Amino acid sequence: MRVILLVDMDAFFASVEQQANPALRGKPVGVIGSGKRTVITTASYEARSCGVKTGMNLYEARQVCPELIVVVGDNDKYTHTCRQLKEIYKRFTPLVEVYSVDEAFLDITGSYHLFGSPIEVGKRIKYLIKQSFGINATVGIGPNKLVAKLAADISKPDGLRWIKKEEIPDILEDLPVEQLWGIGRKTAERLRSLGIKTCGQLGRASSGMLRSRFGVLGEHLKAMAQGVDHSPVLPESEDFGDTKSIGHSMTLPRDIYTRTEIDRYLMLLAEMVASRARRYGYEGRVITVIIRYRSFETFSLRKRLSIPTDDTHLIFRTARDIVRSVRLREPVRLIGVSISGLTQGNNQIPLFEEQKRRKRLLNTLDEINTRFGSNTLLWAAALKSDREPGVISPAWRPDGVRRTL
Repeated sequence: MRVILLVDMDAFFASVEQQANPALRGKPVGVIGSGKRTVITTASYEARSCGVKTGMNLYEARQVCPELIVVVGDNDKYTHTCRQLKEIYKRFTPLVEVYSVDEAFLDITGSYHLFGSPIEVGKRIKYLIKQSFGINATVGIGPNKLVAKLAADISKPDGLRWIKKEEIPDILEDLPVEQLWGIGRKTAERLRSLGIKTCGQLGRASSGMLRSRFGVLGEHLKAMAQGVDHSPVLPESEDFGDTKSIGHSMTLPRDIYTRTEIDRYLMLLAEMVASRARRYGYEGRVITVIIRYRSFETFSLRKRLSIPTDDTHLIFRTARDIVRSVRLREPVRLIGVSISGLTQGNNQIPLFEEQKRRKRLLNTLDEINTRFGSNTLLWAAALKSDREPGVISPAWRPDGVRRTL
């Protein structure tokens, strides 16, 4: 039987800020992005007790908590801490999947006996995190990732819970379906329309009825409600098998319309995509651009290249040509760039001197940015004195190609 452990950091961004600035400790803190449209990305537990929630705009947050202290998030600080946390996890098992910037799954099936028990592993990890960073983590343990996630969710903050296989039916019986990882608000509403409100009810529901209403997802929902999950913990070295695309998108600090402004962000996004592809040995043949208007209308356009590429400027020029092929009807709120049709392992030596110089330039750029931090060096076309960094996505991962901002 597998033993899976989830480490879930408590109010991660806010906790890191409180630890970095003692004056914030014990105070209601809301972490925001630097843009004009920013919302609360994380609230400290002191702020949460006043009603501040992730996703609130500042006006709403200050209405429920006038004493709220607002801090602009520092993405470099959080990603650095995430990488350091991973080093702690690897003391207990090599099977570590950094699921997001503040969550990591550990498969300790083959190693927990070295430390006494799964609970002892959880205690040690919590202690090391507190000792090293001064922040709290909640640890959930179960026979699979789904149950480990549930164990953490019902134990926050600063909790430690092991849900054993024999306990699963009793715990799930009266659990609202929306509290199960993977069941969102809309799915929960559809289930309630069928008279299904708890995991117990969902687990006993007719497979045929669920298939007729949800398609292939119906069987999966029933299995989830019974605590069944066979998905493996994927270390970054194994996190490539189902990779279909590499992309980044950015909600802009303000709506933009001019070609010059759009080109600037296309270059920035193209470099983010290309450097990620080069780092893991991928090239893409299909370039896709996503545009979201001020009205939230969203569309995507793509172009297929004759040969796959990981070159920043070829991706940028293709993306620019795609955007210029359409007449923009509204100011643009969000831009995304991705490559797909991926191939891996093409280490062919360039034949021509110009290609060799280009390869050396890109490799040097990547080495500097890897060593000193992303965007230490930028292409001139991506520079702007008042460019504001985006808010880090909860889906950010320190390793692997699936990283977004």
